Amino acid sequence: MSDVRIVYRKYGGALHWNHPGRLLGEDEHGVWALVPSGTLARKGEAPPVTWEVAAVILFPRDAWWTAAFYSQPHWSEIYVDVTTVPEWRDGEVTMLDLDLDVIRTQDGRLFVDDEDEFAEHQVSLGYPPELIAQAEVSARWLLDAVGERKGPFGGAHLEWLAMAS
Repeated sequence: MSDVRIVYRKYGGALHWNHPGRLLGEDEHGVWALVPSGTLARKGEAPPVTWEVAAVILFPRDAWWTAAFYSQPHWSEIYVDVTTVPEWRDGEVTMLDLDLDVIRTQDGRLFVDDEDEFAEHQVSLGYPPELIAQAEVSARWLLDAVGERKGPFGGAHLEWLAMAS
């Protein structure tokens, strides 16, 4: 396993969530990375926080999202960030976080989160119309795919998450 730096930024370039991970491998869904329990993560320049449980993150090759699949106990089963297409360079994967999140909780609830933040940032960060449209299309597709357990949301993460233990 090789190390990777996972860097989410906001539109305009401001640093958002960032932390180390370990590359696990690739499959038809994209590139999988492990974030072990105990990992220190930072939101921008804020003090670090410790991930209490392990997660695997899927970085699709050509899609506008990234997905974290959590080990137990964690309140969410799947947490999908709507983002720009992840870009790989020099041991780092970077993408712009576009606020919208599609979440499936452990008890099966499914919802889109941070729609208010998305609306606010359209104005305050000056999202261009094509970025707004793509984020909305991605969120709608993800809500269906996660809810219907299609593609990588139908259990593909289980073999990768097993590598965390």
